[in-house]
Amino acid sequence: MAQRTTPPHENSDASRVGVVIVAAGMSRRMVTGDKVFEPLLGRPLIAHTVSIFEECPLVNEIVLVLGEHNLDRGRALVAREGWKKLKQVCLGGLRRQDSVKAGLQHLSPCQWVMVHDGARPCVTQELIQRGLEQVAATGAAVPVIAVNDTVKKVREGVVVETLQREGLWAVQTPQVFRYNLLLEAYQGDLDGVTDDASLVERLGHQVKTFPGSDENIKVTTQVD
Repeated sequence: MAQRTTPPHENSDASRVGVVIVAAGMSRRMVTGDKVFEPLLGRPLIAHTVSIFEECPLVNEIVLVLGEHNLDRGRALVAREGWKKLKQVCLGGLRRQDSVKAGLQHLSPCQWVMVHDGARPCVTQELIQRGLEQVAATGAAVPVIAVNDTVKKVREGVVVETLQREGLWAVQTPQVFRYNLLLEAYQGDLDGVTDDASLVERLGHQVKTFPGSDENIKVTTQVD
């Protein structure tokens, strides 16, 4: 599976970077409505997320994946914002993995692809660059932060095991992959996966980690 990789910062077709931003969920835990369109500093939350990638000089193309319930609203936002790199707004699927697959199908061929949660508006260009620097080594890289809380395994409301925190890391997005590798991963069984890296791991491919950020939170509830 090994192949020559081109440093992402080089200005050539072989180093094109595509981004799939996934925001097709139903926001069931956000009682006030669709979380990606909740106002944040005067703009919809999703506008902050997209703008970071739009303004990043390393990114060439963006695809935004939305649900049927917010598709028209999203297209109106794109027209209003005038984003140049956002080339497609497409309909997602029932599960996150279905939505990512749909986004990949609408993305132009590129060397590298980043998959990011639309509900993570605090991503930074520094984090994007860090991921693109690390992915060249193995073709797959994910941002992680240390698990600081005690983690217990619970069955039927009773603790059955306390897990050792050493070696446990919480995974964030953007997750970064060689485009052809992620396409291959999404041709297989999509059941039971919690992130894109899980599919790549199923291929027996090594996934590199790089430092994430405590500020790169995923908005889930109104408290966030």
